[in-house]
Amino acid sequence: MKHDPIASGKRKAVNLSIDTGVVAAAREVGLNLSQVCEAAIRQATKAEQDRRWQEENRAWAEACNKWVEENGLPLERYRMF
Repeated sequence: MKHDPIASGKRKAVNLSIDTGVVAAAREVGLNLSQVCEAAIRQATKAEQDRRWQEENRAWAEACNKWVEENGLPLERYRMF
């Protein structure tokens, strides 16, 4: 199992307000609401962290891409493909 840098392994009780129809449907099919909510929050957190990283590092990535466009890949002559 991969290490999850977000997870602490500890649990904290929280209150959530979820549409009653959603809760009923989830229970009807046997879903564990805590696990589903945790997985969704973990996914949303990762997506937001990735979005912020891209935003914060956009100038750096653009500068690197521009350099490669102007100069080519540094070790391109050694490529076998």
